[in-house]
Amino acid sequence: MPDIPQLDQEVTLGREVVDALHCWRGRIGEIFTACDPQQQEYRVRIVALNDDSVTLLPFAEIPPSESPLRITLFQALPEKERFELVLQKATEIGVVRIVPYQSAKSSTMEERDSGQKKSHRWPNVLLRAARQCRRGEIPELSPVVDWQEALAECADAEMSLLCYEGEGAWPLSETINKFKGHRVAVMVGPEGGFTKEEIEQARAKGVQPVSLGPRILRTESAAILAAGIIQFAAGDLGR
Repeated sequence: MPDIPQLDQEVTLGREVVDALHCWRGRIGEIFTACDPQQQEYRVRIVALNDDSVTLLPFAEIPPSESPLRITLFQALPEKERFELVLQKATEIGVVRIVPYQSAKSSTMEERDSGQKKSHRWPNVLLRAARQCRRGEIPELSPVVDWQEALAECADAEMSLLCYEGEGAWPLSETINKFKGHRVAVMVGPEGGFTKEEIEQARAKGVQPVSLGPRILRTESAAILAAGIIQFAAGDLGR
C-alpha cells in the first residue's frame, strides 16, 4: 500500500495494486496480507475490485510475514509428486526463490511429464501455500536449469551451501550460525546424490558442502530440513 492506512477505514488503490492482486487471484470478500511504506503488515479484505482500482478494508495489524533472510533453494528434480511437497513446505518456511535443476542423477522434465504432465501445477501449488500461511509474497519459481547454471547462480549468493552426506561436509547449524548477511543459497541433490565431479565443481566455485546429520534423507526431507534450519538460525523462525 502506498500510504499508511487506518484500521477499519476503507482505502482505494490504483492499477498497480490491482495487477498485484491478479497474481494472487484475488476476489471480492477475500482476505490478504498487505504492507505499508513503513513495512508494517495488515490483514485486509477486498471490498471492491475492477480493472482500474481496488478498495481494501484493513482490519488488523500483524507481525511481518516475510523473513529478513532471503533464501534461494536449488532443488534437483525429484520423481513424482515430491517436488510439489518441496514447493509447498519451502513456501511455508519462508523461501523466496526456488530453482529446479537437472543434475547427473536427477530426474528430467521429460521423465517427469511423460504420461501425465504435472509441472503446469507448480505455480498454483506456490500460490495456495502462500495464501494458506498468510505470506505477503509468492516465492519466485525459476524455469528448470541445468547443473552448471544452477551451480553458477548458487555460488553468486552471499552464502552458498550444498547439502552433502559425504566426507568433508561441515554441520549446517555451525556454518549458518556464523552468517551475518541476507542472501543464502542452498542446493539439494537428487535421490542418488551428487557425483564426485559435481562436488569438486561446487567446491571450486566456493559452494560449501554441509551436513544435515548422520542419517541419509530423502531429497524432499533434505530440502525442508535445510530451509528450516537456515531460517531458524539466521532468519525469523528463531524469534
